[in-house]
Amino acid sequence: MGPGHYGWGDMWWGGMWIFPLIMLTIMLIVVYLMFGRGGWRPPWHGDRSETALDILKKRYAAGEISKDEFEQVKKDLVS
Repeated sequence: MGPGHYGWGDMWWGGMWIFPLIMLTIMLIVVYLMFGRGGWRPPWHGDRSETALDILKKRYAAGEISKDEFEQVKKDLVS
């Protein structure tokens, strides 16, 4: 190789290493946003909080309230 002719090894030390590093960082961020928060959900949806009806259903399923109480509160919530 003559003067002014660089091999692949010289390009890495000349700054070409920064692009793969940036791409790897971006890919890791994307993977974290998709899977690192307890399962897949799009990052733009945010955390969905429970509705009052969801809580009511859980309380009924756990036996904390009777069927009559469940039906009455459900009717109040829906109307």
